Amino acid sequence: METLYFNGDIITMEGEQDYAEAVLVADGKIKAVGAYDTVAAQKSADCQLRDLEGKTLMPSFIDGHGHVTMAGPQYNTRAILEDAENFDDIVSILKKFIAEHHIPAGKAVMGCLYDHNYLAEGVHPDKKVLDRASDVHPILISHASGHMGVANSLMLKLANVNEETPEIEGGVIARYPGTKEPTGYLEENALLSLGDRSVLSGEEDGEDLLVKVQDVYAANGITTVQDGGTSGAGLAMMRRAGKAGKLKLDIVTYPSPLKTMTPEGLDGVMAENQDIVGVYQDHVKIGGYKILLDGSPQGKSAWMSKPYEDSGDYCGYPWLQDEQVHACIKRALADNQQLLTHCNGDAASQQLLDIYEKELAASENPNKNNLRPVMIHCQTVRDDQLDRMAALKMIPSIFVAHTWYWGDVHLKNFGDERGRRVSPVKSALDRGLIYNFHTDTPIVRPKLLHSVWAAVNRITRGGVNIGPEQCVGVYDALKGITINSAYAYFEEDTKGSIKAGKRADLVILDRNPLKVDKMEIRDIQVLETIKDGETIYQAK
Repeated sequence: METLYFNGDIITMEGEQDYAEAVLVADGKIKAVGAYDTVAAQKSADCQLRDLEGKTLMPSFIDGHGHVTMAGPQYNTRAILEDAENFDDIVSILKKFIAEHHIPAGKAVMGCLYDHNYLAEGVHPDKKVLDRASDVHPILISHASGHMGVANSLMLKLANVNEETPEIEGGVIARYPGTKEPTGYLEENALLSLGDRSVLSGEEDGEDLLVKVQDVYAANGITTVQDGGTSGAGLAMMRRAGKAGKLKLDIVTYPSPLKTMTPEGLDGVMAENQDIVGVYQDHVKIGGYKILLDGSPQGKSAWMSKPYEDSGDYCGYPWLQDEQVHACIKRALADNQQLLTHCNGDAASQQLLDIYEKELAASENPNKNNLRPVMIHCQTVRDDQLDRMAALKMIPSIFVAHTWYWGDVHLKNFGDERGRRVSPVKSALDRGLIYNFHTDTPIVRPKLLHSVWAAVNRITRGGVNIGPEQCVGVYDALKGITINSAYAYFEEDTKGSIKAGKRADLVILDRNPLKVDKMEIRDIQVLETIKDGETIYQAK
């Protein structure tokens, strides 16, 4: 089957001024690109003709980091709290969710995406608030950052979190002042460990939800996604779906040397899945390993070198001690694996760079300089640290949509000087770093055109132009969701641009992002998403 696309703006992403008049697709790959007459001369007699009617064709989008196995349950089985403006709203939404879904007493109820920064009370709720929603359902709600949450009294009881529960390294179990009684609020490792000790560990199989959530990505022009911090169970689920022919997106997975992230153990997971290490089988491959070094800047758990504003000497805190980080990096280098490392605070970035440099120097792996390590998020990475990343060929995967979602919060938490530098894309570009963008879905919706808009405009929800000196041009922003993201997955030879021989992963847009007003980029509509030459989404 062949298809000839023509009569529109065709952005190849092979160069800022490189447009084509036509693209010929055959057997899932791009057969020819260029002038219409030249390309059309190569088509077969039964070629399908696709008149773009002035619309825009370009490479489909590649999400640089996210959690696709988390997105399925969050978008389909949890109470969405992102519109809650106060505690009463949270209670009402949870009650309505329980009633509409006929959830029986004793069954866990999950909520997600509340943000204390935008609640009238200005603080996190506690277990007493959630007890108002139900005292017969275990309830756990997660913050918009994904790094903290709140459990009700029944959930805490089932998880055996009480006055006698010891503190957890790399996390916080909040207590009422002057007592040891947990408030229900949990941070970082304390929240992560709850699933291992509560009814949440029995949450329903997510295979159908994984299949369903693909449509959300495809509707946003995305054809390659990531599952960062993949558990063995999650990987098995993806492989089952792939072998059954249910996957239409490519999924790059990253298990972890950390037991908190891959409780089954990395050795067993890797041994059972050697056939997909660096190679797709049924749309799934293992891209490397993933670790976390700190938390969330908007939740003030990111590890900073200088204190948060109006917080005394509080700088957040690390997830891991240096010896643990040494062990993880040494393992990745010895196994010849790319390492993705979550770093929001500049102290976490410093820990990564200091230790990666030492372990790289000591490694005997002859391929050690070609592993393309990735720093995930990079919210407060400093210029001196970007210089070191350039020397290491380390990729900054920047969560640039933070400038919109939490830019006002960052200005408050960090002050003007540090706050205006969050997501420093221009600083990365100036140093020749191959950066990419990500949505961290399900933390925010997988709208990569919104990420482009954010990188170009840097406007906060409150209307503040946050760090205009860090704005980049539209083409450079588009690279962050196409060819640069392909590079981060070692796929720049097969994806990320429209070039003969590459896979026909394409998207059709209603307008050209290089020609519209910059403020309109996030309003551009995805009309069609094409994976390996086949349409997987079409707007109605």
